Amino acid sequence: MMAYIIRRIFYAIPILIGVNIITFMLFFVVNSPEDMARMNLGMKRITPEAIQQWKEERGYDKPTLYNETKEGIERVTDTIFFQKSLKLFQFDFGSSDSGRDIGYDISQRMWPSLAIALPVLIVGLALNITFALLIAFFRATYIDFWGVVTCVIMMSISSLFYIIGGQYLVGKLLHLVPISGYDTGLASLKFLILPVIIGIIGGIGAGTRWYRTLFLEEINRDYVRTARAKGLSEQWVLFGHVFKNALIPILTGVVAVLPLLFMGSLITESFFGIPGLGSYTIDAISNQDFAIVRSMVFLGSVLYIIGLIMTDISYTIVDPRVRLQ
Repeated sequence: MMAYIIRRIFYAIPILIGVNIITFMLFFVVNSPEDMARMNLGMKRITPEAIQQWKEERGYDKPTLYNETKEGIERVTDTIFFQKSLKLFQFDFGSSDSGRDIGYDISQRMWPSLAIALPVLIVGLALNITFALLIAFFRATYIDFWGVVTCVIMMSISSLFYIIGGQYLVGKLLHLVPISGYDTGLASLKFLILPVIIGIIGGIGAGTRWYRTLFLEEINRDYVRTARAKGLSEQWVLFGHVFKNALIPILTGVVAVLPLLFMGSLITESFFGIPGLGSYTIDAISNQDFAIVRSMVFLGSVLYIIGLIMTDISYTIVDPRVRLQ
């Protein structure tokens, strides 16, 4: 097990390097360091000296990928890409182009993101599995038919509709909770209720339909027919056997998404004014803050790789026949 984890960590290094290169190239194709300086200093009455000073203060005064003025290994190391990327692999996110400590911002903004993402995941997972088991239990009936139709309709509706509709109905017409904003401590609950409810409702269609497919695949297997032949009730077959054997694909989706909960929801946090990592990333893209964008992409990649490793390890817990080598 330990050898497998170490091997996967080594495999992750070239992946992270590749993601970092792609992010770097995409950003600098659109924005040069001069453009970034003008964006932060203001587009009018900016002297070349001010631009050069801004670049030197943030380490953007060097060549991007290859330094022809140096000799040997310094042609690669004395570049923006190498010096910025090396700190990332040390998990030193440094300062944003506006001067803020990115590590501190992440540590503060991850909690609002988790406050939305965790309830949506836990409650949504429970509701999706319950509805899927119910539909699978009444398969080939009107409940199954109209359940699938409802799921398809809910899947077809944009998440923006749920957000705007929920804000208008619950926030503006009924005045039950604020439309947007955030507060600290228990006072934040009134700002989190609506985003959480909308997140749960928006995921019911796709989640229920996905789990229904998993359960129906298990229902048609030989062990289910054997259990029925032994006289077990349909409820016991469904909840005691089918659900248990469908845990592996369920874990694949759940465990893999757990680390990504820290990254927040880009759309939800932006519309509801939640100061999480999702809105943090959107603001960085709008402000063309390459330091934040690079850090968030790198962090997301690391968390996703951790999620995949956790998924593989969880297989051995659910199914002892699976062994990692």
